[in-house]
Amino acid sequence: MSMTIQTKNLHLMWRAGFGPAVEQLGDLNKYSPKQFYKALQKASEKRPEYIDVADDYLKGLMLGIEEAGRQQKKEMDEDQRKQVQQKNRQGVRNLNMFWMHEMVNTGAQLREKLGFFWHGHFACRNLNVFYQQGLLDIIRRNALGSFRTMLHEVSKSAAMLNFLNNQQNRKDHPNENFAREVMELFTLGRGNYTEEDIKEAARSFTGWSSNVKGEYVFRRFQHDFGSKTFLGKTGNLTGEEVLDHLLAQKQTARFITQKMYKFFVNDTPDQKNIEWLADRFYKNDYDIGKLCEDIFTSDWFYDDKNIGVKIKSPVELLTGIQRMLPMTLENEESLMLLQRVLGQLLFYPPNVAGWPGGKAWIDSSTLMMRMRIPQMLNDQDEMNVKPKDDDDTMMGRKNDKNEDPKAKGQKQMGKLGKPILVNIDWTKYVKNFDPVKREKLLADMNSVLLVTNKAVSDDLVKKFSDESGREDFIKSATIQIMSTPEYQLC
Repeated sequence: MSMTIQTKNLHLMWRAGFGPAVEQLGDLNKYSPKQFYKALQKASEKRPEYIDVADDYLKGLMLGIEEAGRQQKKEMDEDQRKQVQQKNRQGVRNLNMFWMHEMVNTGAQLREKLGFFWHGHFACRNLNVFYQQGLLDIIRRNALGSFRTMLHEVSKSAAMLNFLNNQQNRKDHPNENFAREVMELFTLGRGNYTEEDIKEAARSFTGWSSNVKGEYVFRRFQHDFGSKTFLGKTGNLTGEEVLDHLLAQKQTARFITQKMYKFFVNDTPDQKNIEWLADRFYKNDYDIGKLCEDIFTSDWFYDDKNIGVKIKSPVELLTGIQRMLPMTLENEESLMLLQRVLGQLLFYPPNVAGWPGGKAWIDSSTLMMRMRIPQMLNDQDEMNVKPKDDDDTMMGRKNDKNEDPKAKGQKQMGKLGKPILVNIDWTKYVKNFDPVKREKLLADMNSVLLVTNKAVSDDLVKKFSDESGREDFIKSATIQIMSTPEYQLC
């Protein structure tokens, strides 16, 4: 069936952003998808500001010269170390909430959505808030720029170097973890290199390290200056040359493009479209902005088979609801708890491969939880479920309550057997339906809330809605529609 312009625009805004804001509902039928995309591009042109949420106490520790910082660290007693750990954990929590607030409220939806994608691609767990801030800045600045630049910057970030153990990669004791993941997860994909390539690449990355302030440091006495042969190229290869040689392989463009296609278009790859996109991505020297334009302005992006077929990730679900229903939360950390319960806590990917996505977002418990969230936010329901255990992906830290957010979530759940206190500002949303006749209200609400061909059954929605007055009906019916399986799709 042919899609309406409104449905196509909804599709675009969910894939290239976090769904429409309530202020945009009146424009969904006025402009073409290409016009909407141009507006998204323009709104995302400005360089994002560095997000700095680190505690002043921690900044004081880091402001000194590196050697002084080291000595201070050595001199810290047990209580001080605990205090630093606590402030770092709080910093990462603040970073989570600040970034989610940006996702909800910024007009630069395209940039933040791409940043969210790269956050999963360059997945990194690190409880040093300065390292996390630095990595987040790299992916937000380069989200629509050059993948070449971003790969180099991420590879030299303190967060990634530490997470992938390259601090231990020395010429006499090579550590291959960093080199392996750079190829398997960041560039070529598994099966496109040999074990010998990993060893030779690891030699090239020896000496890549960072100082206490999170700055990249090349430790020349730990670097292997001997000749290496990597993917058929021989010489005294540096780490930078290895990255450039990986980018010279068209397989890297193909791997990145396929991953973006599955994230932004359809979980089922279309090899013909992917090859076309990869070819242009490669020829455009890894220009991410041009790749995005190729995706979001192509005719096939708006094919029926690509609309309403993806399951919203937990972060997309939570931000999308807030964009449609502006709200203030008495305790914003409850959003982090919801992230944990649903299986996607920002800055805590399950492992270096990131979140699997797709159907993995849904099982019997998370689906029920997803359908209850609108009720909870509307102050009508209680949270009394526990986050899933993922003992196979916690990288040996499952039982560390300082590290494992799920374990911490388990502990916190006992405190949240009550409604999440939220004040929803319904004004703009309700006003949007002023011109709509009562008998057409449900159809109109379905058309702006759902990106599927199937509307939710009128009888089902009415059964649980408040029909005592027009405004009460709009509010209660909206919550009911958001509580359906259909709303989980975008």
